[in-house]
Amino acid sequence: MNELHERIDVQQFDRDGFLIVPGLLATDETDLLGQVARADRAMAESAYGRKDAQGMPVTLAVRNELSDDIYSAIARSEKVVEAMTALLGGEVYHYHHKLILKEPRVGGAWEWHQDYGYWYHNGCLLPDMGSCLIAIDRATRENGCLQVLRGSHRMGRIDHGQTGDQTGADLERVNVALERFELVHVELEPGDAVLFHANLLHRSDQNRSEHPRWALICCYNTRRNDPYKESRHPRYSPLERWPDERIVETGRRQLEWLMPPG
Repeated sequence: MNELHERIDVQQFDRDGFLIVPGLLATDETDLLGQVARADRAMAESAYGRKDAQGMPVTLAVRNELSDDIYSAIARSEKVVEAMTALLGGEVYHYHHKLILKEPRVGGAWEWHQDYGYWYHNGCLLPDMGSCLIAIDRATRENGCLQVLRGSHRMGRIDHGQTGDQTGADLERVNVALERFELVHVELEPGDAVLFHANLLHRSDQNRSEHPRWALICCYNTRRNDPYKESRHPRYSPLERWPDERIVETGRRQLEWLMPPG
C-alpha cells in the first residue's frame, strides 16, 4: 500500500485529469478477473449494447450494487478506494461498476464524452467524481484503447446530446479542444489502470483487431456530492473497504462456483 501511495500523484491528476497506474492489480488478481468475467453467464446475459455513430455496438454490463464477487471486491479494495479518495480529495462511495466488452472486429466505438455530462442529470451538483478503469486484456490502439484529452477536465461540463445510442459531447467544442489539448492513447497491459476525472473528455475507437479488449470500470462519487434526487445510480452510503487479499479469495470462490470441478 505504501508503494502504491507513492505512485498516486495528486498534482499530476489535477493537472492532466487522469493518472495511469501500471500494475494496480497483481497478475493473479488480473488472471482471476479475466477468468471469472468470461465464465460469468449471468453477467453475459445482462450485458447490452450501445451503438456508436456508425451503428457498431459497444457491449457493457452495469452493476449499481456491490455483492460477494470479484468485481465488487476490486471496487471495495483498499488500494482502489484509497487511490480514488486521494485523487478526489475526500471520502468516496461506490457509484457503480461496469464491464466493457469490446470483442474482436465487432466492438464499437465510444464517442467523445464526459462522464459528468450525464451524471450531472442524476442530481450531482459537483463534478467531484471519477473512475478507475482496469485493463483485463491488453489495451492498444489497434483494439480500441481509451483516448483522452490531457487537461480537458478544466473546460468544465460540456453540453451533451445523442450520438447513435450514446450520449456524446458537443462536437463543436470537442473539435476545438482537439486543437488545443494533447490527445493521449492510453495503452495498458493487463492489470494496469487509468484513474480519471468525471469531466475529462474521452473516447475509444472501434476494435478492428483480432484481439478482445475487456475492462472493468469502477466509478465513485464523493460523500460531499451526495445527489439531491434519486436516479438509476445510488445516493451516498458508507463504503465498506475490503483488504486487497479478498480479491483473490473472492475470485477463487466465484470461479469454483462458475466452473465446478468435473
